[in-house]
Amino acid sequence: MTARFLFAAFALMLAAVPASAADKLTVLLDWFVNPDHAPLVIAAEGGYFERHGLDVELIAPADPSAPPRLVAAGQADIAITYQPDLMLLINEDLPLVRFATLIETPLNALIVLKDGPVKTLADLKGKKVGFSIAGIQDAYLDGILKSVGLTTDDVEMVNVNFNLVSALLSGQVDAAIDGYRNFELTQLEIEGKPGIAFYPEEHGVPIYDELIFVAKSDRRDDPLLGRFVAAIEEATVFLTNHPDEAREMFLASHPDLNDELNRRAFDLTLPRFAKRPAALDAGRYQRFAEFLAAQGLIDGIPPVDDYAVVPR
Repeated sequence: MTARFLFAAFALMLAAVPASAADKLTVLLDWFVNPDHAPLVIAAEGGYFERHGLDVELIAPADPSAPPRLVAAGQADIAITYQPDLMLLINEDLPLVRFATLIETPLNALIVLKDGPVKTLADLKGKKVGFSIAGIQDAYLDGILKSVGLTTDDVEMVNVNFNLVSALLSGQVDAAIDGYRNFELTQLEIEGKPGIAFYPEEHGVPIYDELIFVAKSDRRDDPLLGRFVAAIEEATVFLTNHPDEAREMFLASHPDLNDELNRRAFDLTLPRFAKRPAALDAGRYQRFAEFLAAQGLIDGIPPVDDYAVVPR
């Protein structure tokens, strides 16, 4: 048997052996795909997940409240949720752990129309405030109102069921507490009815991470999570260094989002992505837990190490 034949046979044998399969991860989003998820989309489209040996499936939920509960039940690997919501879920004894941050600043804001009756926070007295989901938002509003000597008894709360912009434009409410500064505020401007935002973190509410990644607590030391975070970090750096190219990649992968609102929201969200997603500010988590406890939304203040980690 000649050396050439042996080499050819060996090459055929290697070709028949499949390459090592990438490790599969399912990620449940907090909502339908939008610019808030740009690092994940870029990590997928730019090959960052693949580079770290991962096959990541992004899944938009039918029920936005379900993802962390599904992860706690072992029905998915990772969920995107909110730091404040994580505290409520930990208070229910759900086995969850935060291992990375996606958006490191609040997005929620109290929004009013620029030409509306509310010019200052003190003007909220006797006014109607729209909201989508009761709970955390009540705590935000209470903290904001206390900063000007008011309480929630001084306003009328109106459930507008996620129709925040239309409720403001129609005059159904005078303010909205659930609006996002990168979306609803932008939508109002596009509609030709600019708004004014009062930011909770500037008016009595401790600063917090808006969007975070959580896994089931028994996976807190899973090296797959570290590889996932490394891919997200690299994608976020690409977004920072090449915003125009990243925007085109994002919109090409989701052409249904190629409109003025999402293009502008993409640009507004860029500076809010966590450049060090694994980094953990334990003091930030502690302060917000104390705020929620003072508001009566959680029963106690658990040690941060119990529900937040830095992945390996």
